[in-house]
Amino acid sequence: MDSRKQAVIAHEKGLHARVAAMIVQKAHELERKWQVKLYFRRPEGPAVRAVSIMPLVSLKVKQGDLLWVEAVGQAAQEAAGEMKALLESDFQLADATTISQVDSLLQDNVCTADQIFVSMANGLLVTDENDVITVFNPAAERILGIPACQAIGSKAQAIIPGSRLHIVAKTQQAELGCRQSIGRLSIITNRTPIITDGQVRGTLAIFEDISVLEAVTDELKAVKELKERLQLVLESVQDGICVVDRDGYITYVNPAYTELVSQSKRELIGQNVRQLSPQGARSQVLASGQPVIGSLAAKPGGVTLIANVSPIVVDGELTGAVSVVKNVNEVHKLLDILSHVSAKAEYLEQELRRTQKPGPSFHKFIGQSGKVREALAIAAKAAVSTATVLIIGESGTGKELVAEGIHYGSRRAEGPFIRVNCAAIPESLLESELFGHEKGAFTGAVRQKPGKFSLADKGTIFLDEIGELSKSMQAKLLRVLQHKEFARVGGETLFKVDVRIIAATNRDLTQMVTNGEFREDLYYRLHVIPILLPPLRERVEDIPILVDHFLQKISGEQGKVINGIASEVLAGLMAYRWPGNVRELENVIERMVTLTDGSRLVTADLPLYLRGGKEEVLLAVNEQTAALPPSLTDTTVLSWAEYEKRIIALALTQYGSYNAAGKALGLTHKTVAAKAQKYGIKKAVSWENGDI
Repeated sequence: MDSRKQAVIAHEKGLHARVAAMIVQKAHELERKWQVKLYFRRPEGPAVRAVSIMPLVSLKVKQGDLLWVEAVGQAAQEAAGEMKALLESDFQLADATTISQVDSLLQDNVCTADQIFVSMANGLLVTDENDVITVFNPAAERILGIPACQAIGSKAQAIIPGSRLHIVAKTQQAELGCRQSIGRLSIITNRTPIITDGQVRGTLAIFEDISVLEAVTDELKAVKELKERLQLVLESVQDGICVVDRDGYITYVNPAYTELVSQSKRELIGQNVRQLSPQGARSQVLASGQPVIGSLAAKPGGVTLIANVSPIVVDGELTGAVSVVKNVNEVHKLLDILSHVSAKAEYLEQELRRTQKPGPSFHKFIGQSGKVREALAIAAKAAVSTATVLIIGESGTGKELVAEGIHYGSRRAEGPFIRVNCAAIPESLLESELFGHEKGAFTGAVRQKPGKFSLADKGTIFLDEIGELSKSMQAKLLRVLQHKEFARVGGETLFKVDVRIIAATNRDLTQMVTNGEFREDLYYRLHVIPILLPPLRERVEDIPILVDHFLQKISGEQGKVINGIASEVLAGLMAYRWPGNVRELENVIERMVTLTDGSRLVTADLPLYLRGGKEEVLLAVNEQTAALPPSLTDTTVLSWAEYEKRIIALALTQYGSYNAAGKALGLTHKTVAAKAQKYGIKKAVSWENGDI
């Protein structure tokens, strides 16, 4: 049952806050008493609940205004009548209990409003009619950097630079969405006058820090500019570019791509590569998520295209692929130019190294060839560093001399240089030899003995034939490299040591790692600065210098006078392959000086395997060409240049590229390119069809 009654407000101040609190308090009593729900409604507005003070105050009811009372429930008539009587009364409080209840209600609503102000993310500032700040919430403190205790009670003009609240109060006009700069901050503010009964009671300002928003806006602008620049770049490059989405549909092609494939942009956009070429490179990339490099495809008109296709991955998810395409003919031209320039650069680099003299610490190493100078140049640079060095070379190439030169050319030159031949020490004794042992560690250990690492403290230890170490010794050596510490055999105390390690080997450590014979982690610890010493057969031009050096040295030691060496003897020495390298050459010269009866070395002084003449020289040369095809190994003796020309031509014909031919011949692609250019050899390349 519903009831509706009309009441005319008689109170001179209308329904102000205290009166509204009384009405709400009474509404609660009536709803409990009559089991109804009460509502208030202005003639022109919606109904509001009578038990909520804020909506009631928001009605702004004044003296003489008409207000409808609505009740819903079985006793609606009675409840509406009692509320109508209250609204038309003078609202005199009857007793202290009622006053207390009304005050509690007002306090609760004030606390609720305060909590709202405190919780707001936006700054809230309220002034009175004198521009004095009365409300200043925590967000205002955070944004403006002004504590509330300083702001409240002060004039807004004095606290806030550029404040316009006093102007808003004067004009009674709101200012909405106004941007304002305060220090480094950018804020946006709504300023509103507070007007009651036609009088300005103050102003209200709600503001928000938009510095981050402006920064994001600037970033978006920068991204937009970057996108436009990228678009210009893509449109301008000569390489063809094609982008497909995750479903295989072409979403972008640049002008260069349309020109290469002879199709318009309108024809290409929207096509699906999975339908055009299900086995093509783009389809493979979309299926596997892995890039495809160097894909070849023959197009109409005799054009062969080469493409690199890469996946587009965003946040770990494949979102498409991009294909970058070139005309193979243009690639060939660029490769030829690059090979020519690279070969020239390699030649000039070698010539530069030949003109450079190694440091004085390498004076014992005899040689002037390009490969020797290159190795010694690296060694000289390694000497001034603290990095671990790995010297690679066949037996007898002078690895120990280079290691010694690195030590004496370094800052550790005043420290000890300790040599260890890992192949010459039995496995059972090697650990004790390197790290030492405690008394009683094993049978025969009657006293404590320091190891080579202890002796090399503050200096350098040279580990020759490092490839002969067992796997267990490799692990212990790795610990020394990593932590600079070791324990003696039979002891538990860890000793710190400051030692630089130079290792040497005549074995292929890379292959040993592959075969599981050498620890990969130790290999990379040692392989910081690799120095490759060439065998004597690869620096034949150094043989006369070495022969002269050994003649002077050995003849002086033996007290003999040797005035020279016959040209045919020198030719025989230069034609031999020297499997024992410089050490073997020194032994041969020592033998010849010891056994000769004259003052000049002649053919008769050569060992039998070096003596004889043309046949033996040709035999040595033929050993170097044993791998040539039958057409190059007939009985006709050609010049070395002719052999070289034929084998370079054969390799390029068989493998089709400088890189592949170089790998097959054991040369760099730069060297193969230079030789091909020298002899006028062109590549014979066969291409396979594929998708771009």
